[in-house]
Amino acid sequence: MLELCNLTRAYELGGERAGVFGVSLEVPKGCLAVLAGPSGSGKTTLLQLAGLLDVPDEGEVRLEGQAVSALPEKARCDLRLRKLGFVFQAFNLVPVLSALENVMLPLQLQGVAEEEARHRAMRVLDRVGLADRSHHRPDQLSGGQQQRTAIARALAPDPLLVLADEPTASLDHAHGGPFLDLLAELALERGITFLVASHDPAVISRAHRVFRLADGRLVGEDVP
Repeated sequence: MLELCNLTRAYELGGERAGVFGVSLEVPKGCLAVLAGPSGSGKTTLLQLAGLLDVPDEGEVRLEGQAVSALPEKARCDLRLRKLGFVFQAFNLVPVLSALENVMLPLQLQGVAEEEARHRAMRVLDRVGLADRSHHRPDQLSGGQQQRTAIARALAPDPLLVLADEPTASLDHAHGGPFLDLLAELALERGITFLVASHDPAVISRAHRVFRLADGRLVGEDVP
């Protein structure tokens, strides 16, 4: 479903060459895949390339067999809106909007009518166990509830692929475990593909496939 083909993206960091170099990997549909490695191994760079937030110096990103990384910016933006979902480490919820309004936002950007957007947003909030908190703003939600709102927002448009950058970094064990279980369930139930950048052993232990990175290169692949 997602193919990264010989990707290289280099940049200078502290006077040294950093980035990712010649990385190729494939993530099948409905898979919870993890990019694992220490800080500086290239996880976030690779995630940005896979999510079309950056353009490789060499190689290409393929989604459902189509080369997409070389598309014009407008086409890549449209693809991100309609087929990709993002879960950021800092959640990036809009503080003045309720949980429901945050989840409705990507649907409204797609042009979905307000009533339909509200219905779909409530359905996914219920799926993540937040129906009773739908009218609360982010500052009225716990860390775990904010994270579930973020995943609901990513899932609302029915994306093909969800990308998450260190999604458990700001969660304690009590919140992190159920969140990871939810990702695994959604991958199996709805056929959503997840690509998660993390060095958290709890995340890695739940993955269907683990790609290990070191110094910007793919050094191993595990299929638990």
